[in-house]
Amino acid sequence: MILPIVAYGAPVLRKAARDIPSDYPDLQKLIADMFETMYASNGVGLAAPQINRDIRLFVIDSAQIFEHQEEDEKGTYPDEPGVRKAFINARIVSLEGEEWSYNEGCLSIPRIREDVMRPQSVTLEYMDEQFNVHVESFSGITSRIIQHEYDHIEGKLFIDYLKPLKRKMLQGKLNDISKGKVRVDYKMTLAK
Repeated sequence: MILPIVAYGAPVLRKAARDIPSDYPDLQKLIADMFETMYASNGVGLAAPQINRDIRLFVIDSAQIFEHQEEDEKGTYPDEPGVRKAFINARIVSLEGEEWSYNEGCLSIPRIREDVMRPQSVTLEYMDEQFNVHVESFSGITSRIIQHEYDHIEGKLFIDYLKPLKRKMLQGKLNDISKGKVRVDYKMTLAK
């Protein structure tokens, strides 16, 4: 089932999410719905706060980026062919490597894309869909998507990385998003 994505301004997007217990109701269906919602919205990652759930859950599929890249871009990133995965109760263990810039966007902040600096790699401790614990490192585009989605479960947005002047210049667009004045081709709901 495709779920509505909450727009910028929703309080859940600024709240640190809570851990998910192993008996969380219908978790497998929720994860499947999140992947379906992400694909229907042309996203590469989706965090539970974006569907109005204050839980530590996000899904990613960085393989989509590699499937659609130009021939001359192949082999540019160390994480090809990408990763499709759900992350439960994730915690960052470490961020490493040189920071690099990449133009990011967010399904909750449509029509705004900005360059954001992030470290090259991330090591996470997380649980898979069967609540098995993993400690794993990711690099390149996959690392960037994970860091972006991880920020969501911490109540942080990619625009928080922008310089104050840039954020001030975007404020009118952000206000329009929170008021529902921006049209998107996926199901979106306003802040409540």
